[in-house]
Amino acid sequence: MGGTTHDAVILGGGLAGLCLALQLRDACPDLDVVVLERRAHPVPASAHKVGESTVEIGAHYLAETLGLREHLERAHLRKFGFRFFFSHGRSDLSAVTELGVREVLPTPSYQIDRGIFENLLGEEARRRGIGFRDGVGVRSVELGQGDALHRVHCTGDGAPWVQGRWLLDASGRAGLLRRQLGLTRDNGHHAHAAWFRIDDRIAIDQWCDDAEWQGRCTPRERWRSTNHLCGPGYWCWLIPLASGAHSVGIVVDAALHPVESINRFPRALEWLARHQPALAREVAARQDQLLDFAFFRDYSYGCARMFSADRWALTGEAGAFLDPFYSPGTDFIAIANTYITELVRHDRAGQVLAPRVRLYERLFQSFYDSTLALYRGQYPLLGDAEVLPVKVIWDYAYYWGVLCQLVFQHRLADAALFAELGPGLERTRELNARMQALFGRWHACSPGRNPARMLDQRELAWFAAMNATLHDVLDDAGVRERLRGNIALLHALAAGIVDHAAGAAGPAMREGMEDLDSAPADRPALFAVA
Repeated sequence: MGGTTHDAVILGGGLAGLCLALQLRDACPDLDVVVLERRAHPVPASAHKVGESTVEIGAHYLAETLGLREHLERAHLRKFGFRFFFSHGRSDLSAVTELGVREVLPTPSYQIDRGIFENLLGEEARRRGIGFRDGVGVRSVELGQGDALHRVHCTGDGAPWVQGRWLLDASGRAGLLRRQLGLTRDNGHHAHAAWFRIDDRIAIDQWCDDAEWQGRCTPRERWRSTNHLCGPGYWCWLIPLASGAHSVGIVVDAALHPVESINRFPRALEWLARHQPALAREVAARQDQLLDFAFFRDYSYGCARMFSADRWALTGEAGAFLDPFYSPGTDFIAIANTYITELVRHDRAGQVLAPRVRLYERLFQSFYDSTLALYRGQYPLLGDAEVLPVKVIWDYAYYWGVLCQLVFQHRLADAALFAELGPGLERTRELNARMQALFGRWHACSPGRNPARMLDQRELAWFAAMNATLHDVLDDAGVRERLRGNIALLHALAAGIVDHAAGAAGPAMREGMEDLDSAPADRPALFAVA
């Protein structure tokens, strides 16, 4: 048997690969795309995958860029934001600090049931004329030299090989090209994760019978949040799924919690009993409804190169992976897929790729490194009910203020904008790194107070406004004005956080931050020091 030739061959028909196929087809309607997926479709509704929680960029990408809003609203759950409980060793959630909103913020995000969603993506790909071959494995890959086509040798039914001008690796952690080309890099962030699904709703709202606590949220549906149960060096997630199942995860700092303590379900349950007894109680009562269990050792890694002028590229976990905290996975799929689509579009127009590849590579790695700074060395402070809430406010503001603006305003590939605003964006990136170091210093001398209180992010008017204006449609001048304004806000916020930390932990918190000299009246409000 012979093979088939295509404009683009995508390795992997999961979230990253199928989204890329749809985006390519939309940008280049005559593009001949084939997707090779090892698993047979349809997959189970509660698929054996993580990545259910989306945040603003990922939700915008799926709903608006790919045009799937109706499906998201109909078949999945609208998320009640992120919610954090500082509940290490505690069962009484009403007696600890809670960080989260009382009412849903305006910009939507979703809890994605990956099986339901990937089945929809497969159906949509075929409906749009994309060659989606499920049940097909990859035996080997031959990268073409120069202008030669790339060839993929397949297993399963159908043609034994396919070839294409573009080879796009979305093979997930298999990382076919990343491993073949030796591109995997240690990023200095070492953590483990275990997760499982229970075929029942875990309603955190019913964990305590305090009427005042239950009534703090409207509607009374904390269970729709991505709930984080936090402690020193770890956090646990609770994510509801539209299928009726609940996803439960344990994520730990490798230096503080060995993977052997969580890498089997009985061990994970014992670990929960020690660290998060309320969750352990809920899981133990539903052991007979366990759907699956999996774990990753040292799950985070970098990638030396994501895009090539030789017409290959990586996306999703086939390239680099950060951390599940803040759920950035779909965000970085959106960013990588957008850059790949731009490269394919320029190639079809006969334009030279190398300069754009260099720009997109530099930008992607900058976004990756800035986000990595939120995690690397920061897990020890996750159980700190004084420091983490302020860090979360900073991290959100940095995300909404810069990266979200570039995505929502379609500026990821705007070379002129980056040339003009590059110095200011770079100073803000450096400021973020300094702030992360400050949070670590603050935690080192924090008394760890954990009063019974709810910190409502919506009460910070400037914070709620940043979220509410994400979908504003801005012209060129408006985008630049917005970014400059957000950069100024972040510097003023940093000055306010330094004052806040100094008030809580002493004047040593000001060391190395003396250049943050905005007037107190200009500083965005923060939660009051407990």
